[in-house]
Amino acid sequence: MDAYDRLPPDLRAWLAQAALPWSARSALRHWRKTLLSCGGDTAAAQTRLTQIEKRQMSRDIRRIWGDRHPSCGG
Repeated sequence: MDAYDRLPPDLRAWLAQAALPWSARSALRHWRKTLLSCGGDTAAAQTRLTQIEKRQMSRDIRRIWGDRHPSCGG
């Protein structure tokens, strides 16, 4: 829990609504990368993390349930 407590407040706020159970280490790694690519814009970085999360969920859904899962349009 200490690792989460040390995360930047904007990242912790994003993690509070995240759909996946991100580790503090993984979240911080992605946060730093996206924040850099977004020129320090925290809102844009949060949006990018949401896109990363959605992409991972899409992969997991297809891998676990296949293309017939409702979220795949099948």
